[in-house]
Amino acid sequence: MNHHSELIRVAVFGSTGSIGIQTLDVIRQYPERFKITVLTAYENADLLIRQAKEFEPDLVVIGREEKYHQVKDALINIETIVAAGVKALEHAAEMGVYDIMIAAIVGYAGLRPTMKAVEKGKKIGLANKETLVVAGELITRMAKISGSEILPVDSEHSAIFQCLEGEKLNNIEKLILTASGGPFRGKKKYDLERIGPADALKHPNWDMGAKVTIDSASLMNKGLEMIEAKWLFDVRPDQIEAVVHPQSIIHSMVQFEDGCIKAQMGVPDMRLPIQYALSYPERLAGKLPRFDFDCSSQLSFEKIDTDTFPNFLLAKDALYRGGNIPCVLNAANEVAVAAFLLQNVGFLQMSDVIGHTMSVMPFMEQLSLDDYIECDQEARQIAASLVKKRTVINI
Repeated sequence: MNHHSELIRVAVFGSTGSIGIQTLDVIRQYPERFKITVLTAYENADLLIRQAKEFEPDLVVIGREEKYHQVKDALINIETIVAAGVKALEHAAEMGVYDIMIAAIVGYAGLRPTMKAVEKGKKIGLANKETLVVAGELITRMAKISGSEILPVDSEHSAIFQCLEGEKLNNIEKLILTASGGPFRGKKKYDLERIGPADALKHPNWDMGAKVTIDSASLMNKGLEMIEAKWLFDVRPDQIEAVVHPQSIIHSMVQFEDGCIKAQMGVPDMRLPIQYALSYPERLAGKLPRFDFDCSSQLSFEKIDTDTFPNFLLAKDALYRGGNIPCVLNAANEVAVAAFLLQNVGFLQMSDVIGHTMSVMPFMEQLSLDDYIECDQEARQIAASLVKKRTVINI
């Protein structure tokens, strides 16, 4: 238990992204509780430099090696060590200079640094869902061996985690993830044929980076979260459900075997789950906005329209099949989303690319890290060649 004498040292991996920025926001509120000791970014050197000047961490890592000198020269007057490159990110994850890592690197790129931290038995606030989607079996097995504690930072998984507090002896019947429904809730397939990136990037309730926002629009996000939930909470695929809840006030629910449902509610603000992971098991008195019952008229729920949003079904299929299939799903989805953002495939074609990649990749049950890496690369190549074909057909 931390009696405020010792500062909790925090490493923010992906400090210039949406979650990273909001993590620093939380830490600014509690200078007597937390100290930033590591900041890493992939390519946003300008913001990384500003953050480093403000927090003066022990170590700063920029992923893109060609930006090393820019960062190094800018931080010449503070005692921060500057490193560059993907290997430096992994090395930073293994260092003893932090107590908790906020793993906020988006996508597959976050896998290896997070794994290094798990191997070392570190405490991790996990915001990167792809880590558990791609290699959940491997990561959870490693965490058991090393004693690494993985605390969820995603709002949905944080909600479930909070609902499970004090329920250790009680059996879970069902985890119920809530989805906002994204910007295209209520639309039908034909409405989505001409959708461009600009339309898909308008999210009604959350402010997130481009990749996560597109995943939210296609409901892939909810599917990835279901896969992540399986590993975080050690449940079977048939114990995980998702429901559309447009107001985003209930962040997720747990149903116990007596039929009772616990829900975690609050204003949609990512700083809440971030703060909870940082201070767990305590709750910190905070200044974040409160939910106002006087101003809100209703909370509603509806079924996910899997006909309009096939990505959700593809992810559910990957959840049930297991093995390397979630890794394939994730790789193909990252390729498809990037292609959609470049307008090389249409919104609905993303599902075709992902589905086809999943159907041609051979199934593997047990995978080592090298197997996952190989599988990821192969799936990306297949998906990319499909994108190329589609681009050619479209012209």
